[in-house]
Amino acid sequence: MKNNFEYLDFWNFLSEDDNIVSVVSLPMLLLLLCLNLCAREKQHNTDMEQLLVHPGEEEDDDDDEDGENFTTAGIWSQLTFRWLNPIFRKGRVQKLELAHIPDVPHSETAENASSLLEESLGKQKLEGASLAKAITSSVWKSLALNAVFAGVNTIASYMGPLLITYFVNFLVDDNSNSSMDDNSNSSIQCGLILAFIFFLSKTLESLSQRQWYFGAQRIGIRVRAALMTLIYSKSLMIKCAGPTHGKIINLVNVDVERIGDFCWYIHGVWLLPVQVILGLVILYINLGFLPSISALAVTILVMVCNTPLANMQEKLHSKIMEAKDTRIKMTSEIMKNIRILKLHSWESTFLQKLLQLRDTEKSWLQKYLYTHSAVATLFWTSPTLVSVVTFGICILVNTELTAATVLSALATFRILQEPIYNLPELISMIAQTKVSLDRIQELINEEDQNQFVNKHTSKDSSIVIEIKPSEYAWETSDGTNKKPTIQITENLKIKKGQKVAVYGSVGSGKSSLLCCMLGEIPLVSGTLIKVYGTRSYVPQSPWIQSGTIRENILFGKEMNKDFYENVLDGCALHHDINMWSDGDLNLVEERGINLSGGQKGRNNGFNSQELFTMIQLHFFQSTSLRTGHAVQKCLMQLLFEKTVVYATHQLEFLEAADLILVMKDGKIVESGRYKEHIACPNCEFVRQMAAHEETINQINPWHEENSISCRPLQKNQIEVAEENLQESISNWKRNKEEEAETGRVKWSVYSTFLTSAYRGSLVPVILLCQILFQVMRMGSNYWISWAAEQTGRVTKGMLMGTFVLLSGGSSIFILGRTVLMAVVAIETAQRLFHGMITSVFRAPVSFFDTTPSSRILSRSSTDQSTIDTNIPYRLAGLVFALIQLLSMIMLMSQVAWQVILVFLVVFPISIWYQAYYITTARELARIVGIRKAPILHHFSESIAGAATIRCFNQEQIFMTKIKDLVDEYSRVAFHNYAIMECEQI
Repeated sequence: MKNNFEYLDFWNFLSEDDNIVSVVSLPMLLLLLCLNLCAREKQHNTDMEQLLVHPGEEEDDDDDEDGENFTTAGIWSQLTFRWLNPIFRKGRVQKLELAHIPDVPHSETAENASSLLEESLGKQKLEGASLAKAITSSVWKSLALNAVFAGVNTIASYMGPLLITYFVNFLVDDNSNSSMDDNSNSSIQCGLILAFIFFLSKTLESLSQRQWYFGAQRIGIRVRAALMTLIYSKSLMIKCAGPTHGKIINLVNVDVERIGDFCWYIHGVWLLPVQVILGLVILYINLGFLPSISALAVTILVMVCNTPLANMQEKLHSKIMEAKDTRIKMTSEIMKNIRILKLHSWESTFLQKLLQLRDTEKSWLQKYLYTHSAVATLFWTSPTLVSVVTFGICILVNTELTAATVLSALATFRILQEPIYNLPELISMIAQTKVSLDRIQELINEEDQNQFVNKHTSKDSSIVIEIKPSEYAWETSDGTNKKPTIQITENLKIKKGQKVAVYGSVGSGKSSLLCCMLGEIPLVSGTLIKVYGTRSYVPQSPWIQSGTIRENILFGKEMNKDFYENVLDGCALHHDINMWSDGDLNLVEERGINLSGGQKGRNNGFNSQELFTMIQLHFFQSTSLRTGHAVQKCLMQLLFEKTVVYATHQLEFLEAADLILVMKDGKIVESGRYKEHIACPNCEFVRQMAAHEETINQINPWHEENSISCRPLQKNQIEVAEENLQESISNWKRNKEEEAETGRVKWSVYSTFLTSAYRGSLVPVILLCQILFQVMRMGSNYWISWAAEQTGRVTKGMLMGTFVLLSGGSSIFILGRTVLMAVVAIETAQRLFHGMITSVFRAPVSFFDTTPSSRILSRSSTDQSTIDTNIPYRLAGLVFALIQLLSMIMLMSQVAWQVILVFLVVFPISIWYQAYYITTARELARIVGIRKAPILHHFSESIAGAATIRCFNQEQIFMTKIKDLVDEYSRVAFHNYAIMECEQI
């Protein structure tokens, strides 16, 4: 009676046209309002950008050759993703390239995102900067708008379980009143209205979900861009004893990605209780108070059981990240020194060390995936457990079970499955995101290198460097200082235009003294060395950027042709440039791998027009005699009016110095002019000179006998060797852009992946477990709805016994499936990693000449993480979804055979639809995969030359480059996410 009364009230409410219009139009109006607000905010940002970036320019280029894009799209176009049509059309006729993809919207650019984040961090500095609060503050408007879409989607998703009761009752009443014409017409009208509301709610659910997910991905893009820029900026400024290269790469590759992904989960914090409350309201309407309370109790119990598993996942994930940091650090070091390893045949030894680190990571990954299996099992069995308890309570309290109430309850249990699963996943994601935030916060809190450098305006314009008594020491990894590296016990002043030589034996502290002047070594006690004016720096090991020779020489400066030619002549680079086919536009590979040692030194030697130049030269790595001549010419001619400090232990460069600082055991033991040192026969300078000459004579006893014949021959051999090197290099196509595959993914790729673990023997077992699980779950649902269709059809004991038996069987098979999936995922990931890293170690040296190390690190870090925890479950999810679809069609066809006809019509349409979109989606996904490597490469290269970048004050140029690279990655990711959501409509 209660159900019939509610049913009549519902239809009486809908019988009035105004009520029908209100119910139907309210959700759609809310969605259109959200889209209007989003469009207004986007248009405001676009207008502001035009006013700030292009003042005075009219917007007459909006209609480009590709038609509308997201920036110019209207509300309806954004709602249906019609703005993607130009990309789809282009992707159908040609291979997509980066130039075909429109720019990312201004709100998602690295410049805008980083400025908002820095502004938020700046506001919180007085209260103690919190990265999480700063991120939230910078994107709170977008988060609020996204929350509205999430709320609309949640309400629309619960319309189905709510209306199932009325729909089933309508079918039952329609069958019983089929002979009454008047009631039949009224019933058909109500049925059409009900079907229309079903259709509208599902349409609204789909559209709002697409906008919700896409909005969350947009926020994620913005957060990633801001964090990448922030980490890069900090990595240029932190002191030398800061985080390792491998850790910074992992921060960008893993932690930033995880924080960006959390934007998709963030609304679960408040959606989860809302979903549970809505589900309980529907259960209360259909089953009453006690069954709904029992469902709530079981739901809470399942969530509580999931909590310790989530905590365990958090701890295991931290262990995985620590092991991954160690492995990536070692991989980076190996890639940098791969030539040495191959020359000494040490590949196998270091390969075993790397595999041991991977085994440690695998042990933690194994525990993590098994824990994940337990969580997944609980996810799939939670509706079964809740339904068994709820229906059992209904039987105990004699609550009437009808087909309508049973189907509505089962649909509600299926929706309650999401918050039950999302709670532990949300807790786990929060924990993982917190770990990532803490790791990045730790980097932000690192001490800046700039605080060790005092930049003052000198009262005496003739003083350039002022040295006072002080001690400097490198920091250890635990933050404590070792024994002082440099000890200065006297005051020194270096005047403008002086040439200062730092002389000493190997390991005496020459390089460390220059590092102290640059502010690279932390001050332990005393007063910092004060440097006045601008500076430039040439390190002992030349730092070469990937790019052209001209870019390396100019280093961000404007081209001055006359001065540029003088620099080329002074550094003896004309001969090298003439050997290269492209001249000074010849491309330089990673770390200058296609340049000889002398060419690196000459190319990196003098590339600044600054007032003050620090030159640190060590010629043991220079085999070309012309390099010494270049230094002599630069010191005496190009830098005649400049102040120069150079470190050397070669005697021929000392006589021209105005001041010589003699180093021994980290101390300046003597200082003075060359003649003053020579005049003292017992001083340290003379003793070191005598020892140096004696060593040279012992090494080259034959040099004097054959000096006339050997010297020209040696020089000629070096020149010929360099020419041969350049000829061989010109035949190689170096520094190739990473190419993406085209066309469909080959079946051999899937076959290799599926058969990597145990030759694929477990795959049929997993499929069988899934099929049996699906059969038993559908059988249990069908059984209880069939038994409740007619009162007294079966006994209560038989009803619950059979239902529990079928539900328990499905739980056993799902447990077997999840455990076997974990076993296959671990073994597959391990075999693929072993094959990849073995192939890398077996590759010839030419492979490393043409392949940037950042590309290999990207495969070892990001791609390997995806294989470890993502791809196996994505691929399995696709197969499981197909099994579920086919089983549902088979079941529905038993009741209404017309479903098969609908399926036969819809299936080819879906295939055509997918074929239209999949080409572009596949190409974009591939481009996304290769656009991350340039960012990592720029990170690696900049970290290696951070000291040089700081000394030349070129941070802004490198920041601009990283922002451009991040924007290129963001524009591809932005449109890739949009296409993924478009396919789901």
